[in-house]
Amino acid sequence: MAKRTFSNLETFLIFLLVMMTAITVALLSLLFTTSGTIENHKDSGGHFFSTTPNPPATQGSTATQSSTATQRSTATQSSTATQTSPVTSTPEPPLFQNFSGYHIGVGRADCTGQVADINLMGYSKSGQNAQGILTRLYSRAFIMAEPDGSNRTVFVSIDIGMVSQRLRLEVLNRLQSKYGSLYRRDNVILSGTHTHSGPAGYFQYTVFVVASEGFSNRTFQHMVTGILKSIDIAHTNMKPGKIFINKGNVDGVQINRSPYSYLQNPQSERARYSSNTDKEMVVLKMVDLNGDDLGLISWFAIHPVSMNNSNHLVNSDNVGYASYLLEQEKNKGYLPGQGPFVAAFASSNLGDVSPNILGPRCINTGESCDNADSTCPIGGSNMCIAMGPGQDMFDSTQIIGRAMYQRAKELYASASQEVTGPLASAHQWVDMTNVTVWLNSTHTAKTCKPALGYSFAAGTIDGVGGLNFTQGKTEGDPFWDTIRDQILGKPSEEIKECHKPKPILLHTGELSKPHPWHPNIVDVQIITLGSLAITAIPGEFTTMSGRRLREAVQAEFASHGMQNMTVVISGLCNVYTHYITTYEEYQAQRYEAASTIYGPHTLSAYIQLFRNLAKAIATDTVANLSRGPEPPFFQQLIVPLIANIVDRAPTGRTFGDVLQPAKPEYRVGEVVEVIFVGANPKNSAQNQTHQTFLTVEKYEATSTSWQTVCNDASWETRFYWHKGLLGLSNATVEWHIPDTAQPGIYRIRYFGHNRKQDILKPAVILSFEGTSPTFEVVTT
Repeated sequence: MAKRTFSNLETFLIFLLVMMTAITVALLSLLFTTSGTIENHKDSGGHFFSTTPNPPATQGSTATQSSTATQRSTATQSSTATQTSPVTSTPEPPLFQNFSGYHIGVGRADCTGQVADINLMGYSKSGQNAQGILTRLYSRAFIMAEPDGSNRTVFVSIDIGMVSQRLRLEVLNRLQSKYGSLYRRDNVILSGTHTHSGPAGYFQYTVFVVASEGFSNRTFQHMVTGILKSIDIAHTNMKPGKIFINKGNVDGVQINRSPYSYLQNPQSERARYSSNTDKEMVVLKMVDLNGDDLGLISWFAIHPVSMNNSNHLVNSDNVGYASYLLEQEKNKGYLPGQGPFVAAFASSNLGDVSPNILGPRCINTGESCDNADSTCPIGGSNMCIAMGPGQDMFDSTQIIGRAMYQRAKELYASASQEVTGPLASAHQWVDMTNVTVWLNSTHTAKTCKPALGYSFAAGTIDGVGGLNFTQGKTEGDPFWDTIRDQILGKPSEEIKECHKPKPILLHTGELSKPHPWHPNIVDVQIITLGSLAITAIPGEFTTMSGRRLREAVQAEFASHGMQNMTVVISGLCNVYTHYITTYEEYQAQRYEAASTIYGPHTLSAYIQLFRNLAKAIATDTVANLSRGPEPPFFQQLIVPLIANIVDRAPTGRTFGDVLQPAKPEYRVGEVVEVIFVGANPKNSAQNQTHQTFLTVEKYEATSTSWQTVCNDASWETRFYWHKGLLGLSNATVEWHIPDTAQPGIYRIRYFGHNRKQDILKPAVILSFEGTSPTFEVVTT
């Protein structure tokens, strides 16, 4: 072949192309060098930011095959953290975006897990097992990135009791496996809403494993998958937008459930506040550049315990109902859990805040028991229970949730203060059993090894402990001390002295079999969006504890040039460490103080640690922070006490058969009830062929098709599972017909999974469904 020659013009153009390529490579290298340790990687799907709005990703799970082999659960089959190295994917191109605001992504995914044969997490009440579902539980993720994509933060609010350390570690490891260093321990916050009606079983420390009646890998994996999916959806849907902040009070939805503890705080400090609860709600409004709605995050201090400890239906309680209402309003035409708009009602300093606003009363006499130890003259502390504003717990949940929804909606609509400025994050792992606290310039104190006091066993007015313990105990009991000493051994003099005046019931920090009973290593974390700082609290701060931390962190920022910062307390984040009271509240030793596991100086330690993080962000010295001791990830956890057994249908019946049909005709306000031959619903957390246990469907004559109007995430439906003997069970579906129901022909469908196992073969999970005869809804 003849040798190719180039003209002078061609040579010049080639030279120009080479020079432009070299300059581009140099600029790219400079960009990624100056962006510090924060690197941007494509995910496995090759998603990029876009300057034009993207269609929202589907807000739900994809179906799986109808039959899967199921291996027996053993102690050695507990989940392990993903041990994969970061992906080596091609970096995303730099985003030369010339707009004011942030890249914003929102995502929501189901994380419900088991709805049967598992304890509900929150009340620690033996026998309060899940037996069905009222509403689905969701993980709601929000990703914010600077215009060039260099820095980003992730906030995830999850409809669970609290985030466990094991859950966070597994999520972080899987994020690293998929995204490399894009989403990390410092810029990802996982926060639980603190519903007391979600499944337990996703912990690794012995106190919580025992309270959960074992570790459920089935539920753990479903939660992890849901959290990751919500982040994936948010990552995929990122688009340029703006964030606005607004604040306002919510009245008539809270009381302080430990007012006698609150009164221990200095009168001069209490005089600065008009209430013994924090009434202020903080709302972030997220929109795209066209002003179209993307999502909302709200922080407000309230316990999601409108559903009391007699409840057996999995649900997201009052804060979840607020999310449900706002998402339904913004996502018109979508079923619950679907649609592009995502609304999170996140937890805050709710430690001593109850939604049961009628206050504590003796349920046997009706008289008030609002006293220092929350006891009744007849029946003691077990009779002293606070009541919500409704006729029952369902009604109370709706009343409180609707009030929060209404206020958040108003604040969202009127939000005009734009959040601007850089994004930053700081994180440390800290050994909370060994923090030296500076009380003043000359005196120090230390935190303690974990321990629970006597009043922990008393419970609260929202859910009593069941045994004859009372709140406010500052002395032990020889009877219980003897039982503890014989079974667990005696607490050391060191731990007893450190925790005074707490009388120690359980010296958990000195117990390590089969694994440590409480965490030693705890996360402290702050992320900032311009003038907003989100403090990730690993537990439940009381009202005054939250006020002190906010004030201290705000002052620390101000002292280093970051004036007028809004500091929010985000509760139940990253790892659970029970409660954090003020030093003064600790002296009263009510439930919250007895559950302050690191001793009387716990709050002072956290204030010191969070001020250190704030200083690092304000002075741009985050890189100098020590990483801290990495927390453990335990193997061979205690398996659930409830065994997996084969499901059976009655002779002559099959799964999904109708045992009790609906009546032929109903009116608005009535309840439709259909009973089916059922199977254990926990099978459905393992095989997700169906995304709901039920549907209510209306016949559309014009299209001669059935239209789904409700599913098991709808507030007006309830799914009850009735466990029988030898694998037999029934499933009851209720539809509480709402005022909005249109007259017409309806039917109810039931979707389930049964466990089958033939001799010498592994168990399989098979999907089935059942359909009721039709019925009619008529006008009054």
